Amino acid sequence: MAKKNVTFEEALQKLEAIVEKLESGEITLNDSIAAFEEGQKLVEFCLQQLQEAEEKVKKLSKDANGNFELNDF
Repeated sequence: MAKKNVTFEEALQKLEAIVEKLESGEITLNDSIAAFEEGQKLVEFCLQQLQEAEEKVKKLSKDANGNFELNDF
């Protein structure tokens, strides 16, 4: 995955296309290995994006003393 400006949705679409290609069984072994390696990179990217999104989705609220605290959403 050479592009740095790929969105989560684009990466997920590419990953789905790779899975379809691999499931078709119509590509060579070398192409299958290359597709699998690219798919692994896309999975890592997607997981990182999801983890970053989860970190951002926090709810700021006040505790009983009026202090602000971060809570999981």
